[in-house]
Amino acid sequence: MAQQLELSSLDLRYQDFRLKQAALEQRLLSSIAQRGIEEPLEGVEVQERNVLLNGFKRYRCARQLKIQIVPYTSLGPDEVVAILNLLRISNNRSLGILEQAAFLDELKNTRNLSIAEIAQELSRSKSWVSMRLALMAEMSVAVRAQLFSGAFPVYAWMYHVRPFMRMNGVSQEQVEQFVAAVSGKGLSVREIELLSNGYFRGPESFRQEILKGNLTLPLQRMKHVPQPPDACSEFERVLLGDLEITQKYMQRVMGKSQDQRLHSRAFHAQCHLLTAGILSRSQSFLQSLKQLHDRSGQA
Repeated sequence: MAQQLELSSLDLRYQDFRLKQAALEQRLLSSIAQRGIEEPLEGVEVQERNVLLNGFKRYRCARQLKIQIVPYTSLGPDEVVAILNLLRISNNRSLGILEQAAFLDELKNTRNLSIAEIAQELSRSKSWVSMRLALMAEMSVAVRAQLFSGAFPVYAWMYHVRPFMRMNGVSQEQVEQFVAAVSGKGLSVREIELLSNGYFRGPESFRQEILKGNLTLPLQRMKHVPQPPDACSEFERVLLGDLEITQKYMQRVMGKSQDQRLHSRAFHAQCHLLTAGILSRSQSFLQSLKQLHDRSGQA
């Protein structure tokens, strides 16, 4: 049950684990100004201090609106349990992949939980945990600061900059310099994609223009570079990713559906409802898939 707490009493030690989103926070500010804080802030008590884990946007909005007392609820008796509970409910609370990664890194490297222990506690696979831990391990302190401050789009980092870290000859310093040069400029994901391709694959003169902050000319040049035959738009890449995920999980479901360990009544009750929903859409799904297959075969 939520309690009423003084805003000034909250400990913000985890605020850098959460992404800042200025546009979303502005909309939230307007909502709180009209209706107040409707959803409690969440945290954990540590040495008689209430440490905030979830609700940093609400906290900043409350400060801006000079709200002194806020609703608050505890996520657990200690930090480890509270962080695990936050991660369990993250699908409903929109905890992004980098935010998940930051908390997982805290559990493993500060709280000394193993990957297997974390995976078991969260009912996730070890690969799910490992992939997110790898994100944090690859990220320098400087890059993390830009991403979590909202100055550099997460999607652009994940899909257009991070892959260059695996290229021979690309150093961590070069990546940090690129991220710093384009952060906070209000660039679209597409513009960052163009600039990153020129920066990491183009001539030294191109890199120097970007590092000096002269982004207009490099962008104009890259927009006139013809796309290679196999290039895809952002929308096309997203759909290809969806198709890869669909294929992966089709194989997983087929492989597990005959397993003799599927015997509990609770499982079968839920499984029956879920499979009914999937089967009801199967005909239209297969028809759409066939049409897409035919179209791509004729292209």
